[in-house]
Amino acid sequence: MEEEKEDSQVSASEEQQDSASNDPEEGASQEAATPDDGPPKSGEPDVDQVESDGTRDLEFILDIPLEISVELGRTRMLVNDLLRLGQGSIVELSKLADEPMDIYVNRKLFARGEVVVVNEKFGIRLTDIISPAERVKSLG
Repeated sequence: MEEEKEDSQVSASEEQQDSASNDPEEGASQEAATPDDGPPKSGEPDVDQVESDGTRDLEFILDIPLEISVELGRTRMLVNDLLRLGQGSIVELSKLADEPMDIYVNRKLFARGEVVVVNEKFGIRLTDIISPAERVKSLG
């Protein structure tokens, strides 16, 4: 009786090995592993989709709000001096009157320019755009 149990266990394990080697799903997974077959994996762009959707992706980026500020100059002062300031006080800044103003985009130096008046409002005329290499240096 024990011999029959051992024989049935051996034949059952042999059947499992045979069925595993003939499993159609396993063969499919081996075929899918080849780089030339099937659609691109997730995370890899489909070339046709990138070309056709390129405009849509750019439009998404164009709607991102940015903070733009212009710096007239800087100074340092003691708290005591700050507390003495009142209406009509003059604070001397580090820049000269004819120096270009610094233009920041999201607190990163982007350009320099000169102050202009347009329809009774201040504006700035860009005179020098900071090169991408210089912008990268300012990040570090």
